[in-house]
Amino acid sequence: MITAAGNVVMNQEYVQPKTTIVLFSGELDKAIAAFIIANGAAAYDHEVTIFFTFWGLNMLRKDELVRTKKGFLEKAFGWMMPRGPQKLALSKMNFAGLGPQMIKHVMKKHNALSLPQLIELAREQGIKLIACTMTMDLLGLQQAELIDGLEYAGVGAYLGEASQGKVNLFI
Repeated sequence: MITAAGNVVMNQEYVQPKTTIVLFSGELDKAIAAFIIANGAAAYDHEVTIFFTFWGLNMLRKDELVRTKKGFLEKAFGWMMPRGPQKLALSKMNFAGLGPQMIKHVMKKHNALSLPQLIELAREQGIKLIACTMTMDLLGLQQAELIDGLEYAGVGAYLGEASQGKVNLFI
């Protein structure tokens, strides 16, 4: 048997390789890299899981404000954190928001997919997007504030995926 990635498997059961990514960073360049790797792994027939924790959860936030009941501290976190992939800063050379605009321009000029397009491609390829429930509780994020189509789980679920992973990354 020959897999989609060109792997030849003879006289044994094919075991689909797994790739897992912990996306801790909420910075645009790191998020783009994570999604390029995830989509590439999926294209090579890997089962892929991205586990979003801490600042990485910000790219899963809906662009629009969602009214929810929260305490003062949870509201404060919501005000301070970027809402969605279009609002993320760069890890270096952010230049008060000018850096992300420059990198988006260069990406468009070179016909590279934007972060929202990479997220959509990941969903189309069946990549599991898991939001860390413990971090959601800590930061006061609610499911209604996040994009549709996510799974919600704690670190145990990620560890279960990672224990079978051929590639495990922390970004």
